[in-house]
Amino acid sequence: MELLERGRELGALQAAVVAAASGTGSVVAVTGDAGVGKSVLTAAAVADAAVRVLWSGCDPLSTPRPLGPFRDVAADLGLGDLTQDVGQLAEVCEQIYAALRDTPTVLVVEDLHWADAASVEVLRFLARRVETIPLALLVTTRDHEVGAAHPARGFLGDVARLESCERLPLPTLSREAVTTLVGETSLDPGRVHVLTGGNPFFVTEIAKQPDRPLPVSVRDAVLARIADISAADVETLHLVAAAPERIDDRLLPALGVDLPTLQRLDATGLLAPAGGGVGFRHELARLAVESTIPPGGAAPLHRRLLDAHEEVGIRDPAVLTHHAVGAGDAGRAVTYATAAGEQAMKAGSHTDAAAFFETALHHLDGSEDDLVRAELQQKLGFEQYLSSRLPEAIGNIEATFPLWSAAGDFTGLASAHDSVAVLEYYNGRRQEAESHADRAADVATEAGARRIYAGSRVTRAYLAAQRNEFDVALAACADAAEVAEATGDAALAVRAGMFDAIVKLAQGDVEQRTAVSKAIATARERGLDELASTGFSNLVYHDVEHRRLRDASQVLELALPFAAERDIPICSHWQTGVRSRLHLLRGRWDAALEDAEVVLNQRGMPLGTMWPFLVSSLVPLRRGVEPTVDEPLEAAWRLAESLDEPVRRLPLLAALAEHGWMTGEVDERVSGLAVDELTRLGDTAGAGWALGDLAAWVQRLGLAFQRPSELAEPYRLSLDGKHAEAAQWWHDAGDPFAEALALGDATDPELRIRGVELLDGLGATATADRRRVDMRADGIDGVPARPRESTRANPGGLTNRQLEVARLMARGLTNAEISAQLFISPKTTDHHVSAVLTKLGVSSRRDVMLQSEELALT
Repeated sequence: MELLERGRELGALQAAVVAAASGTGSVVAVTGDAGVGKSVLTAAAVADAAVRVLWSGCDPLSTPRPLGPFRDVAADLGLGDLTQDVGQLAEVCEQIYAALRDTPTVLVVEDLHWADAASVEVLRFLARRVETIPLALLVTTRDHEVGAAHPARGFLGDVARLESCERLPLPTLSREAVTTLVGETSLDPGRVHVLTGGNPFFVTEIAKQPDRPLPVSVRDAVLARIADISAADVETLHLVAAAPERIDDRLLPALGVDLPTLQRLDATGLLAPAGGGVGFRHELARLAVESTIPPGGAAPLHRRLLDAHEEVGIRDPAVLTHHAVGAGDAGRAVTYATAAGEQAMKAGSHTDAAAFFETALHHLDGSEDDLVRAELQQKLGFEQYLSSRLPEAIGNIEATFPLWSAAGDFTGLASAHDSVAVLEYYNGRRQEAESHADRAADVATEAGARRIYAGSRVTRAYLAAQRNEFDVALAACADAAEVAEATGDAALAVRAGMFDAIVKLAQGDVEQRTAVSKAIATARERGLDELASTGFSNLVYHDVEHRRLRDASQVLELALPFAAERDIPICSHWQTGVRSRLHLLRGRWDAALEDAEVVLNQRGMPLGTMWPFLVSSLVPLRRGVEPTVDEPLEAAWRLAESLDEPVRRLPLLAALAEHGWMTGEVDERVSGLAVDELTRLGDTAGAGWALGDLAAWVQRLGLAFQRPSELAEPYRLSLDGKHAEAAQWWHDAGDPFAEALALGDATDPELRIRGVELLDGLGATATADRRRVDMRADGIDGVPARPRESTRANPGGLTNRQLEVARLMARGLTNAEISAQLFISPKTTDHHVSAVLTKLGVSSRRDVMLQSEELALT
C-alpha cells in the first residue's frame, strides 16, 4: 500500500529509530482503527534501520498467550523458551531489559489491544526505563478497543505521561489521497471515499479489482479475491483463518498443506509469512474469510489444528486451549486451560490465569468428581483475589463449600472458609469474616487438620487485632506457632511469627518492627510473595498510625515496587491508600490527593479506601475548596460502621470535629458519640494516637470530655498545655500540619503567629484563615496577612514523581545520578528539579539539602 498523508508520522517513527541507533530510547504508540495502516507505516519506518529489528505481536485468541509477544523474540534476545521457562514476572522484566540494554534495537509489538496482562507489565517496565537504553519501542494498537479495565490502559496512560513516549494517532485518508490510490482506474474516487470512509486497507482492496462492482464492505472486497479459487483451497484458507495466532510451518505437513497449495493461495495476496509460519496479511482479511466458514464447519477445523499440534509436539497451552474450545472438545479444553492458567500464574498474569481457569470450569462436563471442580474453583478464586476482583473471588470460593463436603474433603472445606474469612474482611464485612474464620477452625478441628486449624487461628488473630483485642490475638498466634513447630510447617511458622510481631507492634512495642521485617525477608526468600506483601502492608500501616513517618516512607519504597513486580494489585491498592495518608500527614497534599484518586477509582479492597476517602475530604477543607461535610467522609463512615471496630471510627469522628471547627456547624456525632467514645475507649490499648487526635479536636470545639488514659506523647503534651513541646515533637516527626495546630492552640501570641505562618506555607489557606479569626477576636496584634498566591511556596503541591526527585536532591544526588536511579533522561530530570525548586520556594539544591527535614524529605 502506498504511503499517503503519513509524512509526519513516518518521520516521527524514523526519528525514534535513529535515536535508538545513537543510544537514546523512546516509545511510540501508533494508534488507529483496523485497516488504517499502522503495520504498513511501522514496516516502512524500520525498512532501512541500521539497528537490530525485532518484530512481535499479540494474537486474537479467546484468552491471550502469557508473554505472547516476548515469546516471539525470546530466541533473538538470548532468553529461554518463555513457553516453558517462565520465572517470576520481575525476573522476566529484568532479563528482557538486560537483553536490550547494550544493543541498539527496534522492538515492534503489534496489536496491543490483544495483549495479556504480563506482556503489558513488561512493556510498562521498559517504557519507564526506556530513556536509559538504546531502544525504539514501537507499539501498534486500536486504542478504542482498550477500555478502562483493559490491561493495556495503564501502558497507554504511561505513554501519555512520560516525556520519552509519544502517541501517534493515524487518521483516515482524505478524498485527495483516495484519488491517488485509485489512479487511472475507472473507479469514481468520490464514491470510493464515501464508501470506505478513507480506510486505506479498504481502498486498496477495491483498487486491486477495479472492474468488479463496488463492494459495500471490507468483507466483500476481500472475498472477491477468492471468488475463483477451488473449494479445496478455500478450505485451506478456512484452516488458516481458524488459527489467529498463525499456522506454524512445522504443522503444514500434518495438516496436509503442500507447496502447490501454498503457491496458489499466495496468488490471492491474502497470506504472508508470519514468524516461522503462515498467516493473513491483515486481521480484517482473516475475519472476512473466517466469516465464510459454514455453520458447523469451525469445529472440524479446530480439531484438525489441535490434533496437528499434539502430533508435532507444539504444546503451547494457551493456543491449544483456543483450539480445544473451538473444537468443542471439553476434555482437552479442561486439560489445556488448566495448564495455561498455571502458566499464567507463574508468569504473574493473574487476570489471564483467572480467565483460563474460568474456561476450564466452563468445560467440566459433570463426569469429573467434586474434588476436581473444587480445586479448580479455589484456584480461580485466589487468582481473582490477587487481581483485585474480591466479590467474584468470594463467590467462587464459597461455591466450593458443598463440593468439598460432597467429596468428604473437610480439610479443603476448612481451608476454603479460612480464605473467605480474609477476603470478606478486605471486602469490609467483618461479621461475615469472623463467621467464616470460626467455621474454618471448627471444621479443621473435626477433621484433625491441624495445619488448617492453625492457619485459621492466625486469621482470627488478625481480625481480633483490628478490634484491639490483643490478648485474643496473641493467644491465637501462640496456638498457630505451636502447631507449626509440631508439624515442621515452615510457611505456617513464618506466618504465625509475622502476625505475632504485628500484634505486638500494634500495641506499641516498636522493637517488633525488626521481627516483622525479618519475617517479610524470610517470606520473600521462600517465595511466599502474598505473605511478604501482606507483611509490608501491616508494617507500613502501623508505622503511619504511630507517626513513624520516615520509617513508613522507607517501607513503602520497598513495598510498592514489590507488589508491582509480583503482580499483586490488591496489595498495591492497600499500600497506595496508606501512602495517601502518609502524604497527608507530611503536608504533601497534591500527592495525597493523587494517591487517593488512584485508590478510589480502581478495583481493590474496600478496606483500603478509608483514608483515601478522608484525604479527599480533609485536603479541600483545609485549602478552602469545599468546607462542608461531604460524600467522601460519609462514605468512610459507612465503611467504618460495616467493620464494627470502634477504634477505627475515631479518625472519622476527628474529621467530623475538624469540619465542625472550620464551619461552626458541629455534627451531632461529634457532640454526642465522640465525647462518649473518649470515655468508653479511653483506656483501650493501642488506641492512643486515634484517641489523642480526637481529643485535640473536641477540645478545640470547647466541648467537655473525660481525658483518655491512653494518649500518645504529643497529644498528652498538648492536653497538658505544653504546646511548644508538642509542636517540637510534631516538627521532629515530620508532620507540619499537626505542628501548626499545636502552635495555634497555645496562648502565646508569638507561637500562634508561627502556627499561622506554617499553615500558610502548607497551603492550608482555610485553616490559617480560621486561626486568624480567633486571633483577631482575642485582640492579638500583628496577625500575619494572607500571602499572595504569587509569593506562596507550595510544598504540598509536589506530585509523587517530584517527591521522588526532591528526596534524591535532599540526599545530595546530582542530576545525572537522579536520572540513573529513576531511569529518566537528564532533560526530564532538569524539568523536575526546576519544578521542585519553584514549588518549595527555594533557590538552590543546597537549600533543599539544608531544609530537608523541614520540608519532610527525609
